[in-house]
Parts: sequence; structure tokens; C-alpha cells
Amino acid sequence: MNSTTIEYSQNSPYDSPWTLSHRVKMLLWEYAWLLFCSWTPKPANSWRLFWLKLFGCTIYGKPFVHQRARIQIPWNLILHDHACLGDRANAYTLGVIEIFEHATVGQEVYLCTGTHAFDNPTMNLITKKITIQKGVFIGVRAIVMPGITIEENAIVGAGSLVTKNVEKNTIVAGNPAKLIKTRSFE
Repeated sequence: MNSTTIEYSQNSPYDSPWTLSHRVKMLLWEYAWLLFCSWTPKPANSWRLFWLKLFGCTIYGKPFVHQRARIQIPWNLILHDHACLGDRANAYTLGVIEIFEHATVGQEVYLCTGTHAFDNPTMNLITKKITIQKGVFIGVRAIVMPGITIEENAIVGAGSLVTKNVEKNTIVAGNPAKLIKTRSFE
């Protein structure tokens, strides 16, 4: 197991992997986003970044987070300069999600860092980091599964299911996502 994979200990599938204090902090975050951010206009990005940072999100430079983006656990989110988390994008940050410079996560994209140990009767939670490198574009309603790295300047087509790492300068699409072509920059 590498450092970006965490397997939680649970006695049954119905036990929470989170401590009480962790669950309280998650609840406070949910209400803070609802009350202070979800209704704000697009230009109020700095205000939303303030609240994300207050709840432990790591922010470099000035990323953009849409007011209707959903972020499960902000302290597991790392955003770099000019990264974009789009309208109704869902960052299911049970584990770490890192979005690098000039990467765009489009509308209603689902970034899922959590899965379960299906070979264990407790079906305990397993989280794996998602890394979205510099210059990536992820199209509307794509789904990115746990442990995936999308390398620099790759494009993921709309509605794609990404189950394997995506190589640099490639375009992938489909369910599961497959190589369409390689991008060339001249």
C-alpha cells in the first residue's frame, strides 16, 4: 500500500470510519458552505476560497471554485493556481484530491476517492488519491475513480468513466475511457 492509499478499520459496513470530532467538523463544513458560499455570485470566488482555506483546504495562488461545486471534506482538497472546480462538480474528498495549475474540472464531474474492501465482510472504507495534473480538461459528467492520475494536458471526454491513469497529452473518452488520440503542440 502506498502513502496515498488508506484502509480504514471498521467492525461492520455500518460503522463510520470517522471519529466523532471528524463528523462534527464535516457537519460544520456542510452548513458553512450552504450558508456562506452556495448562494454567492461567480465573482465572489475569493470569499469561497476564504471559507475553503478556513476549513483546511490547501490553496496555492488563485484557483476558481464554482459556488455550486460540492466538496465533501475540504481539508483533503489541494488546489493550485488557476485550477477550476466547475458548476456542480462533486469532489468526493474522502481521500486527497489535488488539482494542479490551469486544470479544469467541468460541470457535474464526479471525482471519487473512496471505495470499499469488497473481499472483507466489514467492507471497510479504502481511499486513494486522485491527481489532476497541469493543463488537464475533464468534460461534463465524467467520473474519475479512486487512485487515478490524469497527466499533463490530457483531455477526458464528456460522460467518460476513468478507471485507469490517463497519459500526458492524450484525449480519452468512453465507458471505460479509452485513448482517442494524442494531442500535439507545435
